[in-house]
Order: sequence, then C-alpha cells, then structure tokens
Amino acid sequence: MATINIRRDVSDPFYRYKMERLQSKIEGKGNGIKTVVVNLNSVAQSLSRPPAYVIKYFGFELGAQANAKPTDDRWIINGAHDAAKLQDYLDGFISKFVLCKKCKNPETDVIIKDEKIVLDCKACGQRSDVDSRLKLSTFVLRNESSGKGGKKNKADKKTRREQRNKKNNEAANGENGSPGDSNSDNGDAENGDAPEAGSDDELTRRIKSEAQTIEAEDADEVQWSVDVSEEAVRARAKDLPDDLKRSLVIEDADEDGADGPSAYDELGTWIQNAATEKGGVSKVADVDVYMKAKEYGIESKHKALAVLAQTLFDDKIAKQIPERVGLLKKMITSDRHEKAFLGGMERFVGKEHPQLIGQVPAILLRVYENDIISEETLKAWGSKASKKYVDISTSKKVRKAAEPFLEWLENAESESEEESDDE
Repeated sequence: MATINIRRDVSDPFYRYKMERLQSKIEGKGNGIKTVVVNLNSVAQSLSRPPAYVIKYFGFELGAQANAKPTDDRWIINGAHDAAKLQDYLDGFISKFVLCKKCKNPETDVIIKDEKIVLDCKACGQRSDVDSRLKLSTFVLRNESSGKGGKKNKADKKTRREQRNKKNNEAANGENGSPGDSNSDNGDAENGDAPEAGSDDELTRRIKSEAQTIEAEDADEVQWSVDVSEEAVRARAKDLPDDLKRSLVIEDADEDGADGPSAYDELGTWIQNAATEKGGVSKVADVDVYMKAKEYGIESKHKALAVLAQTLFDDKIAKQIPERVGLLKKMITSDRHEKAFLGGMERFVGKEHPQLIGQVPAILLRVYENDIISEETLKAWGSKASKKYVDISTSKKVRKAAEPFLEWLENAESESEEESDDE
C-alpha cells in the first residue's frame, strides 16, 4: 500500500517517517450511515499512538460519536466522512499529540506526569506539554487514570479541572496561557505558527484586537466610559423593562450589596437589544458579549454566567451551545461559575421557555460533551432540586426531564469503571 510522509508539509521523498494513507469506507444510509476507518491500526502504529486516541480525536473534531473500544477492530465514526477529510484532521492530531514542539520530529513518547500529557522526544530530548484544554487530552488522562487505578479517582478529576480552570483564567487575564492548537501545516504557536480557529487563545487575541480598535476609535472621537457606580446603575435601572427585571434572577447580592437591578441586568438588556437589532441572538458575537461584560466589570463574576444562560440562546439552544464554547469556557473558571450557568439555564427552560423542557437532556449533553460543565457538577445539580433560581416545583420538573441524561451519565461512568477493572 502506498505511503505518505507523516508530516505532509514535508515534500522530501526521502523523509524517513512514513505512514499509510488513511482509507475509509462509508456504510449504511439515512440515520444509520457510518464511516469505517479501514487501516486505522496500521496508521496509529506508525504514529506510535493507540488507535483509540486517533478515533476519539476524529469524533471530537467532527462532533460525531466514535467507538474507542471495538471488539472486531472496526473503527467506526457515525456519519459519512471521506478519507481526504479524515486525513486533514489527522494532520491536526499529529501536530498536537505526536510532533515534538521543538524539532517537529514524530519520534516522541507520551508520558503522563502530574496530570499532564508530556511528549518526550527521542530525537532532540525536548519534553513539551500537550494543551490540557483539548478534549482528547481529557480522554487520554481519564483513560490513563482508569488503566492504572481501576476506578476513577474523583480527587484527581477535581485537580485536573482546577488546573484547566486556572489556565483558562490566565488566558482570560492576558497572562501566560497554553499555546494555541494548530494543524501540522502550521505547527506550534511558539514556533511562529498559527493557533487553531475557535481556540481560547484566538478568542483572547480577538478580544484584545477589538479592545485596541475601540480604544483607537475613542481617541479619535469623544472619550467616553460607562459609569457603573451604585448611583448611576440605580438611575439607569429605572428604564429597564419590567419583564427583564423579573426574569434575570441573580443569586443573593453577595458581591454587590446593592438593591435593585445592577450591571448584570444591564448586560442582559444589552444582549437582548443587540439580538433585536441584528435579527437574532445567534448573530450577537462572542467578542462583543465579552467586551460588554468587561465594560461593566463583571467578566470574571460567576453571576454573569446566570445572565448569559438566560439571554444568549433561543429555541435552538441545543444547537447554539457548541457555537458559544469559546466564550463560555473563557468565562466559566470555577465550580461556582458552572453552578450559576446551570441555574440560569434552569430558569431559561423552566420559567421563560417551558416548551423546551423536553430538550433538557439534549441541552445537558451539549454542555457535557463540550466540557462546559463538569461531570461532578452535573451530578450534584441533578441530585437535588433547589429554589435558588426557580420555585421548587419548577426545579423538580426540570430535573425530572433531565433524568434520561443523568441515567446515561451514571451508566457511562459505571461502564468505564467496569472496563477499567477488566483491564
């Protein structure tokens, strides 16, 4: 079978690192259509990586289900995906999980150390970290944890989440975040290469760029600012629509200490007005939302997430959640942020859009699949009704609707533990 260079950006015919070109076969039709990666075992062996890592990477990138433990070596991804498309995605996997960040050589071993994935290069000796925010990183760490200790250690998972949140926080504050993701044609950001579209680093740069543009425009025209003093906020609050005052239920005023509407209400009003002007909430850009939250000084506040949950979506919320991943991951930096976002969504669905109650399992699946809300927080939320955001009756109704997802989450955990025990 014909081989190609592992780094396809290298045209040298004598490049010694080769692999088979991916071959795929599309089977079935309609909702049952699927893609079988015929030679995944061979390709993965050339990369010195488990085929499960590659198939899961495809699944995450394509937003499709992929089986990581087939019993018959049939590596399957749901949906129809041609070989050329998969080969392009494989370039991304190679760049992020195979190539040395220094010499770009694929002769690396994976080492799990201190809940981090490290690539140990046998060619130049460099050790470089893999971005822990990537979905596959979570899968690799979880798989490694299960393989070593049988059942997953909740303390370890919490530590991983705290480390990830810390990195996201640093990125949000313009500090030293993780290097951006990249495809093999571009390589690593530290080596002059471009980050992957949609990454947190890209959103940070876009936000900074927008901020610089706004500052430049203000310098040329009239200097202005938003007065967020208590007196000014209360004065502006008089003009807020009553329905928004009732709907934007924020937690106890533990941070602001002020009665009545606040900067949170004004953020919600701005999002709703922008959605009306632009013809739909989906057309309100993440960068604009973040800049407005920053303008009010609440971009790092957990209560801002309750506002976003109630104003950033409409009836197509299950589809819209993945489109807001960059913004949400930047602003959700702790368990408290996660709980506030869930609380806002509980009110959005339970009180403001009760016709969406039936979509609760799909909504929760989206926030879980996209690593917006952790497994622990979801389970804790589902275990007990609360009157913090809605009345207790509505809270019970929302959790009742969530039962199929919560059962699936529990079963998925149990199956993973059983597989670990078998190994």
